[in-house]
Amino acid sequence: MTDSPLKKISEAEYLRTEEVSPFKREYVDGFVYALHGEDGPVAQAGATSKHGLLCTNLVAALHRPARQKGCRVYVSDMRVRADALGTRYYYPDLVLTCEDMADEARYTEAPCFIAEVLSLSTRDTDRREKLWAYQQLPSLQGYLLVDTATRAVRLYRRDAEGWRDAYAEGQGQITLPCVDLTLSLDEIYDGVNL
Repeated sequence: MTDSPLKKISEAEYLRTEEVSPFKREYVDGFVYALHGEDGPVAQAGATSKHGLLCTNLVAALHRPARQKGCRVYVSDMRVRADALGTRYYYPDLVLTCEDMADEARYTEAPCFIAEVLSLSTRDTDRREKLWAYQQLPSLQGYLLVDTATRAVRLYRRDAEGWRDAYAEGQGQITLPCVDLTLSLDEIYDGVNL
């Protein structure tokens, strides 16, 4: 009998080893999943230029309004810690937080807004598992999914009644929470051939 390749590790072990790991890894209830740089069925290749440009457009639009409100925007390297039904650490494509964080912080526990740019390898996880986990965060006001196959976005936004979703496509626009910023899809998709 052989050992199972799926072995749980503790949160402390994940945090300790993530700092020295040659590739980014997400942590889901004791299991670690490679994101970049490792060969294998769960590792994802680096982002496409389209993906990178969409992230850049969002950061460019959000940076100044976020700073004016005392918030910060991070792209792809800031983890989010979620503790809904177990401990999870994800690397969203974009996270906006207004919490007071040390310069050495490696994750946020109180994001205000998260965006994921969908890819074939992540779209199902982003639409189900991460949507559910992020919506359990008391601080989160919005979760934006940006399509890469067509000019379309879906925003899940928390209000007094709970979570609502808004969809925009083509020439539409969407108002992002936390900084109350209305963006057109022309701004989000600027320079992207779709």
